[in-house]
This record gives sequence, structure tokens and C-alpha cells, in this order.
Amino acid sequence: MGNWRNTGITTIILLTILLLVGLTVASVITGENTQYTNEQNYDQMTEEVINEISTYIQIKDQKGKYYNINGTQKIEKIALLISPLVSQDIDVTQLTIQLDNGEKVKILSFDGNASKIDSNTLFNHPIWKNLTGNNFGFISIVDLDNSLIDHNTINDYSDNIYVVFKLPNDMTLEKRDKLIVTLFPSTGITRTTLLEAPLPIHPIVTFE
Repeated sequence: MGNWRNTGITTIILLTILLLVGLTVASVITGENTQYTNEQNYDQMTEEVINEISTYIQIKDQKGKYYNINGTQKIEKIALLISPLVSQDIDVTQLTIQLDNGEKVKILSFDGNASKIDSNTLFNHPIWKNLTGNNFGFISIVDLDNSLIDHNTINDYSDNIYVVFKLPNDMTLEKRDKLIVTLFPSTGITRTTLLEAPLPIHPIVTFE
């Protein structure tokens, strides 16, 4: 999973370079008559590409917890460790999460549930009491300026925040079940990850 993430970031950077080179070449070929238009297009496209990169959200860790539900081991809680690629303000109130298990698509929203990890453990944190299967919250692991708690913003590449949510009752995961999770920021690149439930050898599992 880490190799795929690194490849994705490298691809974005290479595409940016190719775009800038292409725009420069096009500007030279078209000549002076369209110089002003090309400069406008160049600036606009460059700004859009930079915005896409600067709002890129990395997923560093993916965990779930099995529970015995009606005699069957099912994953009910999910925690994704996220971080910005670069230092840039990302408003988490504008983030939405889509769950897709191939049969149902569910949209989760953020309604202000954010807290520090403090002395709590990840899956027994008090924040879970406020999560219903329709919303998600954040547990701050590293946030040096408290921007998440105070301003609903992650703004530094050193920020490490778990986005946490409960799966709806009809979307809990048994072993080998798959779930596509997509993070939709207000601007920038959407982030999609495929979670496949491993064997419930331990209650807490890490998705590959």
C-alpha cells in the first residue's frame, strides 16, 4: 500500500512538470499574438495543479475492529490515519466520506466531533459514542498548533489525525468482505482506498 501511495505522489509531481513544460512549449510555438491568452491559461492551469497537489491527503494507516454481532465476527469500527502531503489549510468541515460495498453507497458527514487521543486508546475513545453510522469524527494524534480542535483545520504536513467512523449495520464487514472508502475534500484530489477484511485472528486488524 505504501509503494502505491508513493507512486501516486510521484506521478502527480511528474504530471505537473510535464504540464508546465507543455504550456511553455505551446506558448513559444503560438507566437506573440496569443501570448497574453497563453499566459492567462498558463497561470490558471498552474494554480489549479498546485491546488490539487497542496490539498492531497495521505492515508498512512488503516485499522478496523471486530465485534461479535449476533454470533458473527464483523468489523464495525474503522480508523484511517491521514495527513496533508504539504503544509496547507484543509477545512475538514467540507470533507465528506463515501462508503461503497458494491451493493450500497453511503455518504458520511462531519458534524463537529473532534478530540485529542490523550490517554485514551483508539477504539475505546469517548468520541465513538457520538458516531452513528451516518457521520465521522477525528482523533488527533499529532497536531502541534491544535488547528483541528480549535479551527476544524489540518494545516501542517506533520499533522497526523485518525478519521474514525462506525459502519452502518448493513455494511459491517465479515472476513474477505471489501469496502471502497473515498474521501472527498472541498477542493483537490479525492482519496480512495480499498479495505478488505482480514481473518479475525485478533479483534483489532490492519488493512493491507
